[in-house]
Formats: sequence, structure tokens, C-alpha cells
Amino acid sequence: MSSLDKKKCQPCEGGVEPLAGERATGLLAQVPGWRIDADGKAIFRQYQFPDFDATMLFVNGLAWVANQQEHHPDFEAGFGHCRVSFTTHAIGGLSENDFICAARLNALTEI
Repeated sequence: MSSLDKKKCQPCEGGVEPLAGERATGLLAQVPGWRIDADGKAIFRQYQFPDFDATMLFVNGLAWVANQQEHHPDFEAGFGHCRVSFTTHAIGGLSENDFICAARLNALTEI
């Protein structure tokens, strides 16, 4: 686990620059399995599960994490898989909040 999974998301109403370059890459190294998308404005991960029930258990955990952190992802789920994407809409790119939520989801799947 990384120290990111112990942090709490901070409200972001804009007015700050999105993370880029070395800062984003450094945070990405702390969330195994996640990647930065082609335009550098979001991170995403594809999770695999043995069946639909396991996928839905994960989606429920995802919803719980998102609500606790007040930072909500986009996701697509189906039989045995879920693709999750985080971005900070208020700044049009990445913030530390995206990486905090990614770390919390990684911790959730380690249980």
C-alpha cells in the first residue's frame, strides 16, 4: 500500500493547475496498475474479476470510496471486468485527489 491510501481528498473548485510531468509520474508510480490516458488528463485502470458477482462487489466498494472521498470516477462494468477512470473536472486534468482514490481502490482489491 502507498501513503496515498491514507490521505483524504480535498475539495477542488478550480483555480489551480492540473498535475503534469514529473509530479503526475511520481504519483502514478504509487498506484500500480493505473495508467495516464493519452491526453494526460485522466488516470485509468482495467480490473478483472472471476464473475459478475465479484464485479458488482467491487462496483459497490468503488461507490463507497467515491462517496467517502467526494470524488467520483467514470466507470464501465460488465461480466468479470470494470474500467475506472479518474479526472478532476474542475481543473480539466489531474489532481492529487485522482491518485488518492486510485490508491484507495487498489487497497480495496488487496483485501
